[in-house]
Parts: sequence; structure tokens; C-alpha cells
Amino acid sequence: MNDLVTIDQGGEPAGGMAFTFGGPESVLERRELFDYCEVWHNGRWYEPPLPMERLSRAFNMSPHHRSAVALKINLLITHQQPSRWLSADDYERFALDFVQMGNSYLEYVPNLGGRLARAKFSPARHTRRGIEPGVYWFVGMIGEQDHRFEPNRIFHLQQPDVAQEIYGLPEWLSALQSGLLNENATLFRRRYYLNGAHAGFILYVSEPLVDNATAKAIETAMKNAKGIGNFKNMFLHVPKGKKDGVQLIPIGEVAAKDEFQNVKNISRDDLLAAHRVPPQLIGIIPQNNGGFGKVDEALDAFVETEIVPLARRMVRMNDFFGLPLLAFRNYVCANGDELELATGRRIPAGAIRS
Repeated sequence: MNDLVTIDQGGEPAGGMAFTFGGPESVLERRELFDYCEVWHNGRWYEPPLPMERLSRAFNMSPHHRSAVALKINLLITHQQPSRWLSADDYERFALDFVQMGNSYLEYVPNLGGRLARAKFSPARHTRRGIEPGVYWFVGMIGEQDHRFEPNRIFHLQQPDVAQEIYGLPEWLSALQSGLLNENATLFRRRYYLNGAHAGFILYVSEPLVDNATAKAIETAMKNAKGIGNFKNMFLHVPKGKKDGVQLIPIGEVAAKDEFQNVKNISRDDLLAAHRVPPQLIGIIPQNNGGFGKVDEALDAFVETEIVPLARRMVRMNDFFGLPLLAFRNYVCANGDELELATGRRIPAGAIRS
């Protein structure tokens, strides 16, 4: 809450004001959202510990976040082997939901004989776990009817949460604040250039030769600098003026000491740390002469430490459906070794050639 202090000048109407600004309170990013010990239900399904629609909107909060997510998805779909039960489109959406939302769902669609015809993707934003065992719901938009899936027809893969076992939470969630700060810094800078009404400085004139007409002309010139062309120069002529008769006093030196670059860089580093993505793989320009090292070595390490665990989690769907829905081609390392994504086993190049 902001405090306002009005300075009284001997009973006369207040002639000055002093403001103190409190810290901003966020609605979306409140820390209380992370304090859930359990999730509540509405009699049909459990509600997620975090709003799924808010997590989906956070997908585009920062170019570094979206690029890191896209890198993981691209590596997964590149090595996916075709399957007649799981289409490439369904798998890509399934993988994207798992990385971004922390939950992903596939529906068992039977054929006329009751066997599996296909595994159909169900969006995590609208899919909920029911309070009945094995039952899931598709929650439609406002005005749409909710759909109850047949029992034991939904495969639910989640990134575990330490507070509850009903839903998963994405691994990058610790960097949510940094991603939103990155977005807010960009929006603030855009508005700064677009609004054309910056409180950048105070023009202080103490020369007695400046009469009211001259002062009015200066005021008009300052107002006309607003909007398009707001960085225009202004000419001021005061005959026989003295030194320091006209002073330009910056307010906070917005242009000189702006923290925009620092905020962007720090929030970017937080996001990369949360995703554990080497910066050279998502187009980050190095700031030092040494660079980031070899790209192929960084990619090999990233695949082994990040993509292999993702693939090993995803192949659990084969146990649920009872068929080899998902399989991956081996990843070929820079030194010729092959890496099995589904198992993490590394096959030396010499063993492959023999």
C-alpha cells in the first residue's frame, strides 16, 4: 500500500507532497500457491495445485524459456520411431505438455474388438484426475459440457511434486518469477518508448530575465515534445544569462543507469539454470572471448543428462498400453558412440563397428 504525506504550510492549502511506494503484490505469482499440502476436489475431480491455464500462458513469457522447452521437444521428436498406435502429432503434443505443464495424458481408444486402435492425446490444460479410482475428466471451457472418460482409459505421466501425488509440477517452476520478470522488463521498456511522457529531468531556470511569457514558451515547447519525436532538442536563449542560470536536473538518471540489461541477463540465467540448457544450444551470444566451448560436446552432455531421463519416463506408456507405442532411435555422439535414449546405455563406437 502506498503512503501519502501532505506538507501543510501554516494553515494554507497544501503546497507539496511526498510519496513513499510499497512493494507490489502479485496475484499470479503469489508464494502461497506453492504451499499446498494437498489438492481439493469439487466432488468429481481434483483441482491442480497450480492453475493449468496460467502455466500454459507462461509458455511464451520469455524467449529463453520457450527456446529451452523447444530444444528438448525437438530432440525427442527427432529420435522418435514411428508407431501405428501413436502418431507423431500426438506424441509431440504429449511431450510438450510434459515439459511445460508437468503433466501429460494419452487416452486408450479401442477398436471394435476392444483392443488398442490408437493412443490419443488429451491436453493437460483441460484434463483432470477424478476422485474415483482410474477415472479422468475433460473439463471444457465455460459453457461447454464436461466429459468423463471411461475408467482406466487415461495414461497420466507426471513430473513428481513433493507436496502431493495427484498432479505433477514442471521442473522449471522455480524460475517462474524470473521468467515473468524478464517479460515485465521488456514490457516496461516498450511502454517507456511508446508512452512519450517520461519524467526524465527537471529544467530549472533562475535567470531574472526570463519573464512569464518566456517561461510559458518554454512550457509549451516541453509539452510539444511529448509523443512522436519526444527526444527532440530544444533551443533556449537567455540574453546576458549567468552561469548555472539554466540547469538540467535528471530524475534518477533513467537513461544512464537503467537496469534493463542486468534484469534481462539475470532472469535469463535463472531460466537456463532451471532448464539446465547449455546457452550455445539456444542461440545465446557469449560475452567473453573464450565463448562457450564446442557445441557438439555440449549437446552430447545435454542429451545424456536431460533427454535420456525424459525418454525413460515416457516409455512407461508401453507398460500401460501393453504395446510398444513409443521407441527411440539411438543418439549418435560426436565421438561415434551411440546412446540408447530409452535405457541410457552407451554403446562404444568400436563395439558398433565390430
